[in-house]
Formats: sequence, structure tokens, C-alpha cells
Amino acid sequence: MSTESSGVDASRVRDEFLDLACIASPSRHEGAIARRLSAILTGMGASVDVDDAGERVGADTGNLLARFRGTEAGAPPFLLSAHMDTVGPAAAIHPVTDGDIVRTDRTSVLGGDDKAGIVAIFEAIRVLRERAIPHGDIELCLTICEEVGLHGARYFDAGRLRAKRGLVLDVDGVCELITRAPAANHLKVSIHGLAAHAGICPEQGLSAIQIAANAIAGMRLGRLDDDTTANIGVIRGGLADNIVPDEVVVRGETRSLRVDKLEAQTAHMREQFEKAVAGLSVEVGGRRYEARADVQVDRQYEVLDVGEDASIVRLVQGAATRLGRVCRIRSTGGASDANVFAARGLEIANLGCGMREIHTVNEWVDLKDVRLTAALVVEAVRLNAAA
Repeated sequence: MSTESSGVDASRVRDEFLDLACIASPSRHEGAIARRLSAILTGMGASVDVDDAGERVGADTGNLLARFRGTEAGAPPFLLSAHMDTVGPAAAIHPVTDGDIVRTDRTSVLGGDDKAGIVAIFEAIRVLRERAIPHGDIELCLTICEEVGLHGARYFDAGRLRAKRGLVLDVDGVCELITRAPAANHLKVSIHGLAAHAGICPEQGLSAIQIAANAIAGMRLGRLDDDTTANIGVIRGGLADNIVPDEVVVRGETRSLRVDKLEAQTAHMREQFEKAVAGLSVEVGGRRYEARADVQVDRQYEVLDVGEDASIVRLVQGAATRLGRVCRIRSTGGASDANVFAARGLEIANLGCGMREIHTVNEWVDLKDVRLTAALVVEAVRLNAAA
């Protein structure tokens, strides 16, 4: 079955993607796109609610929860989800098209992450309704602040959902299903030293920058094995060239598909900071000052680990078969809102929706992939109604 014979409208997909791509929606500033999406969903016949997640994370809107009534009595409800925010630069977005390929003028990201997912979902729902395809209730959750730590999903009340199974559309590739994604710990380390004049009496200071450098130099970072990565991403501190810096803040993370490896790497990173300050002190004016490292660890999200025999996997593979395709199952080193929903008891996986070279100004989308993804969602929802 081709995407055209499935009812997916190529012109509609193109027009809607270009419309949404032009609306800037960086994290915590999703208000404009949320209003546009809410209007579209209402026009499609959905009920739409906005939650209070925006107030809790300092954003200008909350998550959207839209509901479409099913046509098949007794059919199980199904969740579809994508996120509204994008990374930067995204102040002004100018799409450039070449046939089905959409890029930007390379002064900004495109925002296909995750507007490709949103457009695929919207088109799938339109096809389901236009063709009177039997389906259960559809619940659509469009989240905020995914790109800055899955915050929208974290503050979404999953108890509002009736669906027990569904799909997040938020990953590169097409006809690919992410069933495994890592848990992550975020580290914020405040290193306290002692300020001193760098030219007159540096020996009376304790350099927080030097302490941080020593800790990081002894740290295992990068790709540690097939399951685990670690990174130091931000270092901020110091006041001037001629002052021994008394405080530095270091931010980093570690991720792993295995929680035991995640905790082991987190302990290793903590230990390096603690070793770097151990025994470091200086006496000035009859008072002894000791270096200190305050390490804060925050579990950002849990592991996504869906079995290959799970019903959501069989559903998507069955949908691909109906389209004459094969759906590849794979893992990823990135997380998505699927991690959060899975931790709350939903059977959910992350479906590729055509975005490429994401998080760069070279990002691009092939609209053929978006159309294929929409057709896959149509078939998945159809099969869910028969489950």
C-alpha cells in the first residue's frame, strides 16, 4: 500500500509542516505554537486542555492534552505524543524547499524535531476520520520543554490518561521504532576554593578552576561502553585574570541503558571531585580554609526498555507490514518523553518521523518520510482498535 492510497494528503502535509516550522518555539516559549496547535485541534473536533506545567517550569504555556472520540465501541484508547519546543537558534526560521526536502537558510534549526512528529500525528488523525477507519479514543499529548530535560512530560499528570499504550513520535529515521533508551543522571558540582591576588599572593588562594580541572582530568568521559556515556558540558567561574578563582560550577551528565552502570559512573564522577578537594587547605591570617566540592545528582529520567514481544512493538510491525514495509527495532543514546511515560506504567515506544541532522542548522526533513510515518500511525491505530 502506498502512502497516497492510504489517504495521506501530500499537499496538506507540506503546507502544515511549513506553517508550523515558521513559528518559533524554543523551550519555555511555546505559547505561539501552542495557540496555533490548539486552534487546529479544535477545528478538527478535539477537546483541548492546557495543564499547569508551564507555571511549574517557567514557560509561557503548559502541555496540551487533546481528545478525539473513537468510532469503535469498546476499542482501547491510544496515546499519541510529540513535543512543541525546539532547540536554538530559532528566533526566526526561514524554510527552504527542494521538492520534498525542507531545510532552512542555515541561520536556524528547522524544528523538524519535533514538528515532523506533530504533522504526522495530525495527518494520521485526519485520515482516520475522513476514511471512517474504526478506532478507539485517541489521546494526544503535546508537551513543552522536552529539549531541556523532558520537563513538560515530567510535570504532566499521567493519571489523566485512559490509554495504556501508545507512541511518541520524536526520533530521527523512518520506519524505525526505539524500544530502548537510557536513564540519565544530571550532576551539578559547586567547587569552593579561596580567592587571593594572583600576582601578589597566589599561595594564599585555592583555585577552584584548578581543582575542577584536576577532577575532570581523572574522569572517564565520552562513550564508556555500548550502554553508557558521560559528559562534562558546562564550566562557569572566576571573576578576573588577576584573582585566584574561589568558586566554579560544573554541570555534566551520565546516561546508560543499564541502571547499575549509570550509578557506577555517577559514583565515579562524584569520587573524582571529592578526591580533587581532599586535603587541600591553606592558612591565611591565622585561619585555615579548606576546599570543598558540593555534588548534587538529579535523576532526569528512567530507562525505556520495551520487550520485542510487547504489544506496541507487534502493533507497529503489523502496521508496517500492511504498508509493505519492515519496521526496524533499535536502541538510542537519546531520551524522549517516552522514557517518562514508560516510567508511569504506559506501554510506549518512540517512532521515527523523518527528522535528520537534528539540533544543528543543517537539520532537514524529507516530507515523504513524514507521509510514511502518518500512514504507519493510521495502520497502528486501526490495528489497536482490533486488539
